Amino acid sequence: MMFSNSPIRVLAFACITVMGTTLTANDQIPGRPQSRPILIRGATIHPVDSAVIETGSILFDQGRIVAVGESVDEPQDAQVIDGSGKHVYPGLIESMTDLGLREILSVGETVDSQERGDRNPNVRSWVAVNPDSELIPVARAGGVLIAHVSPGGPFVRGQTAVMQLDGWTAAEMNLRAPAGLSVQWDALMPRDNDAAAEAKKRDEKLRDLDQWFDQAERYGKAVEAGEIDVDSDLRLAALLPVLRRQQPMFVEANRQASIESAVAYAVGRDIDLVIYGGYDAESCANLLKRYHVPVIVAGTYRLPMHRDDPYDAPYTLPDRLRRAGVTFSICGEGPGYPGGSSNARNLPYHAANAVAYGLPADKAIEAITLTAAKILGVDDRIGSLTVGKDATLIVCDGDILQTQTQVTDAYIGGRTVDLTSRHTMLFQKYRKKYLAD
Repeated sequence: MMFSNSPIRVLAFACITVMGTTLTANDQIPGRPQSRPILIRGATIHPVDSAVIETGSILFDQGRIVAVGESVDEPQDAQVIDGSGKHVYPGLIESMTDLGLREILSVGETVDSQERGDRNPNVRSWVAVNPDSELIPVARAGGVLIAHVSPGGPFVRGQTAVMQLDGWTAAEMNLRAPAGLSVQWDALMPRDNDAAAEAKKRDEKLRDLDQWFDQAERYGKAVEAGEIDVDSDLRLAALLPVLRRQQPMFVEANRQASIESAVAYAVGRDIDLVIYGGYDAESCANLLKRYHVPVIVAGTYRLPMHRDDPYDAPYTLPDRLRRAGVTFSICGEGPGYPGGSSNARNLPYHAANAVAYGLPADKAIEAITLTAAKILGVDDRIGSLTVGKDATLIVCDGDILQTQTQVTDAYIGGRTVDLTSRHTMLFQKYRKKYLAD
């Protein structure tokens, strides 16, 4: 029986829409701007860019860090927090994710991470970020306060953005947008089944990309000469900041051939490059160091990529890159993976796994804070507990790399962040039920 254009069909569609909206909206109210100084006293301070202060204090006011040290003067109107037994870290940075773009993979209405087609440099990821995502509070509860959000896609994906995970709107959450251009490079490389045919397709795509960048250069010159309006071609306009080295190109490349190809292309074009994934990056270490190409390691909880790899190859990758002198950060599962956005909360444990396999703990923390901020071009504002930077920080009851550690307080730009989430609400709900029994 068909209900086309019937009241029943309209009502059913409305119910589904309302349910989808309800399922993907959180109840947390964004923090208000800081109204008075806050002093955290007697805590273990982890500035990241300097030595750990075992019993120290940190003072922030009007959203900025004012003082850090063993002894900090208390302003008259300050809110004083006893930090005894606590640890203070910079807010953790998820350096590649689709958090806010994808909610429930099986519900298409909640997924806005990819546009149609394979050439979408004009796509602006921050416009589509859902500030009411249920996954954002969960990530914050794990200490992740900053996310580098990237769209998905088979080739030229679009523009990325660095977002603060608190705010009424995506515009309020925006820390840096655009932050760069996201490109999938692994898909260009030949596979074993028909390497010749795949190589031909790769060469065609690279020629197309070259022609596209050539057009963008001519377009930029025409704009500078006042011959055309800058918004007359949004796709070409989106390439200009990359060509002018105002933003890097974030290239997903895991295999050695992909990494070498991407670096060669970027050097030939005089483009700043960041490798995301980087499974075979150690094999390209000299090349990466020579051209100052950093790597965003795509998590440590994954399987070996090659048949002859040891089981712990993904776990030891960060330490192998450190030993090779390659600049790197660590992210979670990243965009495009089934659990990527929902597992952003596990970021510190990806770093901790690397520590278990050789990476020094201080370097692991640096990889999810300061180094990540440097790679994303926002280290002037976040990434370390430094005077003058944003008061974006977390307070924990232990080592952030330990799974039993709880984040007790968090601040983004001095604003107090609500750490409740659907996880904590369900925990309290069923805790009461079973304790009552």
